[in-house]
Amino acid sequence: MAKSTGMSKALAIGIGVITVCSIGSLVLMAVMFYTQIREHPPTSPPTPTKPPVIPTNPPSNLRLPDNVIPESYIVFLQPHLYPSIPNNYTEQSFAFTGNSTVRLKCMQVSKSIYLHAHNLNVTAVEVREAGSNEKLSVSGYKLHHNESDFLEIQLKDVMSGNGTYYDLFTQFEGELLDDLAGFYVSRYTGKEINDEDEDQDQERFLATSLLQPTDARKVFPCFDEPALKAVFNITIIHRPGTEALSNQVGVPDIIKIDGEDWIKTTFDPTLIMSTYLLAFTVSDFAAKSTPSGFRIQVHARREAIDAGHADYALDITGKILNHYENLFGLKYPLKKLDQIAVPDFGVGAMENWGLISYQESALLYDEETASTFDQEWVATLIAHELAHQWFGNLVTMRWWNDVWLNEGFATYMSYFGVEAAGWDLKDLIVLKEIQTAFQVDSLNSSHPLSMSENDVQTFSEIIELFDDITYSKGAAVLRMLAAYITEDALMKGVKTYLSKFQYGNTVYKELWECLQAETVQNVEEFMRTWINHVGYPVVTIITQTGETSQEQFLLKQGEGHGVPWQVPIKYITSKQVNPRDDLLRVNGPVRRPHFQLGKDEWLLANINCTGFYRVNYDEDNWKKLILQLERNHHAIPLINRGQLIDDAFNLARAHRLNVTIALSLTKHLINDTDYIPWESALKNLDHFILMFDRSEVYGPITKYLRNQVTPLYEYFEEYTMNGTIPEEHLDQYTQVDAVSVACSNGLPECITMARRLFNEYKNGTNLIDPNLRRAIYCSAVASGDDNDWEFVWDEYQKATVAAEKDKLRYALSCTKEIWLLNRYLQYTLDPSKIRKMDMASTISYVAQNVAGQPLAWDFVRGQWSHITQEYGAGLISLGSLIDTVTKRFSTEVELEELKQLQKEDDQGLAARALEQVIERTEANIQWVKENKQIVKDWFTAEL
Repeated sequence: MAKSTGMSKALAIGIGVITVCSIGSLVLMAVMFYTQIREHPPTSPPTPTKPPVIPTNPPSNLRLPDNVIPESYIVFLQPHLYPSIPNNYTEQSFAFTGNSTVRLKCMQVSKSIYLHAHNLNVTAVEVREAGSNEKLSVSGYKLHHNESDFLEIQLKDVMSGNGTYYDLFTQFEGELLDDLAGFYVSRYTGKEINDEDEDQDQERFLATSLLQPTDARKVFPCFDEPALKAVFNITIIHRPGTEALSNQVGVPDIIKIDGEDWIKTTFDPTLIMSTYLLAFTVSDFAAKSTPSGFRIQVHARREAIDAGHADYALDITGKILNHYENLFGLKYPLKKLDQIAVPDFGVGAMENWGLISYQESALLYDEETASTFDQEWVATLIAHELAHQWFGNLVTMRWWNDVWLNEGFATYMSYFGVEAAGWDLKDLIVLKEIQTAFQVDSLNSSHPLSMSENDVQTFSEIIELFDDITYSKGAAVLRMLAAYITEDALMKGVKTYLSKFQYGNTVYKELWECLQAETVQNVEEFMRTWINHVGYPVVTIITQTGETSQEQFLLKQGEGHGVPWQVPIKYITSKQVNPRDDLLRVNGPVRRPHFQLGKDEWLLANINCTGFYRVNYDEDNWKKLILQLERNHHAIPLINRGQLIDDAFNLARAHRLNVTIALSLTKHLINDTDYIPWESALKNLDHFILMFDRSEVYGPITKYLRNQVTPLYEYFEEYTMNGTIPEEHLDQYTQVDAVSVACSNGLPECITMARRLFNEYKNGTNLIDPNLRRAIYCSAVASGDDNDWEFVWDEYQKATVAAEKDKLRYALSCTKEIWLLNRYLQYTLDPSKIRKMDMASTISYVAQNVAGQPLAWDFVRGQWSHITQEYGAGLISLGSLIDTVTKRFSTEVELEELKQLQKEDDQGLAARALEQVIERTEANIQWVKENKQIVKDWFTAEL
């Protein structure tokens, strides 16, 4: 049985009280808790995150990733080259070694670093955290042997982002090649004093550099893109008896390495700059300096310095530099300016900041042997390169697609810079830049001034932009813009642009913003089509109605891109000589009623050719202009006399104008002695000669030219016979044209004169005036025999002045002897006979000769692989070479040969040039078919 479980009444009451109190406390606590929740709501716990994805794969394109940014470099370079081969050594050393430490700013968490290196043997790599000097573990590194040139460094450890600094150390070695690119070797013959103090010719060597556009990576591993600017601390260790130069001032010190004496030159840190502007030279050159003030030096072979050939450059450099400082409102920012004349240099000059490099003929001037045109060339190149110290060096384009911001500006500004050296060349911009750019930009295969960055990636795509569009069209549209908004407004805007973006990188729209502040005109709207689209317009004016229209001008008929340009039209009439302005904004016909011409009145548009476009008129207006030229050519402004001829001939080539109208514009030249119309005519008649000098049309052309040039030759005959030159610079050009055209077209008096002067020169009894030497040498070789050719070849080998060597080198191409021309072409493969930098131009000279053109073409085709492999990387003139050797092409057979070469151009170093000459050849074939008989009949009738 069970026990009893009952409790007392008092105990039950106590338990009830306690229960009620407990419940009350719980309720009170709940109320207080929710009150606190309302006043201080809790935060949600963090959502778990995945660890960051650290990229390790190579970039998807050829541009460097932006995970790290270079801020400074410490670079040691040791070229082992001897300036001459010493007696106790049997072999020269064409090697260099070095190391680099680059301070990197890491922008995002990374386990990889990509930078550039090409043809370098990288022997060691280290990465350290800059603050702690803690070494990061490198899992491996490799060079990508493709168009990227990436040096890929993979890490086991992770680099922190958020701007943490790291130091990347690389050790490397390379070879001093003679390919005119990167850090390379140049050979020349120089004098050395031997033990008996007698001068002896000896082979000399120097190491020098050309890094534009993408060859800094051949010297040391670096971030070789123009926007990745940094400060460079350069030290060069070099042989005793040599001097090292770089962008900044250097201090030499003698050191010993393995018991051997060396010189260590430590240079001041550079300003923040792009890699392509670095420069290094090690040589035993001499130098000449400004006597006081800011240090300007010219470095060259000792014989050239001793002979005073650097004096002219030294005299004008300071003047041009000061002129630019005043023009741009900014001082040249470095402590010194060195200029060096390099015996082997693949381009005319290179604007390296503080150490500008030149071909010898572009910097050295010999008063006794050089022409005034050689002197002008020196002044023009110096003005161009000094302009770059601001345009390109101080303010740099962000990427190569906008390289016209560098080159177009430097070309345009050089016409202002030479004024400080006493040259007035502004009218020549029409011949040298505008008409030159017109030719290339009339092709569908041309390119816009500013391209998409994605379309400019490879070395070939970059190098192709260094062409007549970038330089000459760039200058031409800047000149047009200056005329539109006024030159004063342009210069004020340029000052702002340079000041605002100094030491930085820009795109062209940032220039427009600075210019916009100085004018009421809409700069961006006006310039948009000129910059972003290929080509230029032809403006057609129907003078009877005032109807004006525009469309893209193309040499080969096509629709064009159909995008209208804003065209500034400045025009005069025969009764209204003060220019009037108009702006054509629309595409297609538009009525322009504000001029009303009388019966015999003519209209002339694009006064002084300030606009980058061609003008076509109704046939009636063309005939009135022709009649005016024949009656009184001075009624037409000088520049427009050249413009009319150039426009008409090219309109005829494009099937827009009867060719007889173009030819009729040359008839007045029998009474004209001015250079611009004559040179414009000769450049365009040269096309007729190229098309027909292998046909029966050539005879009448030659006779016509001989008749037209005879009065001009006689006008300058007294100067020519007396060995004197006209006072006016442009008249000196015209005199040379008169002699060259008269002799080449068989004027007996000219050929007799040339033979006489040449024979006197051979006999040592008379020196030919330097201005006429090129023409006289050529005429004498053309009419002479192999003995004359051999004499000129000997003179070429003995000549020590580059400008004189160039004249003799050109003359050698003028012979009509096929075997001599073939031999001469073979000489271009031997750098001891024809320097590498002169190879392309020498072949081009031969191709200009009707006897040599097929030989030159066969030579280029047969040697294409050799030319592109040995010379392509260092010579930007491959496109020019293709252009020159194919100018006569006007047959289907020649077109097929071009297309075959295009297929064989594996490296693509001349891809755009081949496209352009193929398009030109197709246009030539059609034009010759349509015009051959018409041209023959016209010349025959004029005789």
